[in-house]
Amino acid sequence: MKREQDDAGRKQGLLSSGKNIAGSEIRVWSRRCAVIAATAVWAALPIEVSNASWLSDVFSPKSDKAAKQATSPKRAAVAKAAASPKSRAGKPAAPKPVGTCNPAKFRIVLDVGHTKQSEGASSARNIPEFNFNLHLAERIEERLKAEGFAATKLLVTEGKARPSLVKRVAAANNLPADLFLSIHHDSVPNSMLENWEFEGKKSHFSDRFSGYSVFVSHYNPDFKTSLEFAELVAKEMKAQGFEYARQYTMPIMGRYRHPLLNKETGVYSYDDLVVLKTTRMPAALLEAGSIINRDEELKMDSDERRDVISGAVATAVKEFCEARSPASARPNSAPAASSTQDHPVEAAKPQ
Repeated sequence: MKREQDDAGRKQGLLSSGKNIAGSEIRVWSRRCAVIAATAVWAALPIEVSNASWLSDVFSPKSDKAAKQATSPKRAAVAKAAASPKSRAGKPAAPKPVGTCNPAKFRIVLDVGHTKQSEGASSARNIPEFNFNLHLAERIEERLKAEGFAATKLLVTEGKARPSLVKRVAAANNLPADLFLSIHHDSVPNSMLENWEFEGKKSHFSDRFSGYSVFVSHYNPDFKTSLEFAELVAKEMKAQGFEYARQYTMPIMGRYRHPLLNKETGVYSYDDLVVLKTTRMPAALLEAGSIINRDEELKMDSDERRDVISGAVATAVKEFCEARSPASARPNSAPAASSTQDHPVEAAKPQ
């Protein structure tokens, strides 16, 4: 009986020893598998990650929490850089270019529309348009020079209509000017005139229309900039509470109709106007108001109205100067024929 018990004990010991050996072999085999797997993963990872010290943690007795805390400084730096707003935003935006205009050297030509020999339209009270143009242009010149535009040039020409147009364009081109603004006052075609008597003299008027308008030519070598300046002038006139003349799009105007480029501000195109298409700088023409309209004529002949208009023009010139950028020249492809007029409506003369 005792022998049987001893044999049983020996068998039991052998079984236990076998189990221990088998368990040890399993653990060694598992450890080897883990090493092989980890080595394979390590080799496949990018350099930044494979340089990390996480491989030794596989065999470290540290807890999972400690392993998570053991982050490589280089790996953390890479993650931080990826999350950085500066990194995502890229290079900072380049500063906006600063305007290059110097008011003291900026040369604007103020062209006085018409001449003493070719006076333009007659007002409802028989005052020549040339007088209105000269007085307003002189006031604008004073205002611009007071604002620092010392190189402003008042251009008064002599002679009949057509030769005077050539003279004024040549003067502006030879200066050379940075900007050309022709000053005029509006009328209507003769067919729209009505009769009345003023100071015992037969006169003509038309109270149907009033307001300012600004004209540009597509054939100007720098039409885009011409339009920009015209828009500034029109915007400032509108800001003063003035309404623009709307008759130029009406069929009743006949051959004096002109396309409206901006229905909000009152900028029109007159492509064949000599002073707009043959000047080699941005050019615009301002019809300051209607002198054939009896009420508006009185306002246009007042110092108060001239002050307001000169202020509007000066503000437009300053804005244009400050926002000035290199001109994008447009080839001059104007038709051979040019209008012999020097503003949108021919002179309305007493009959």
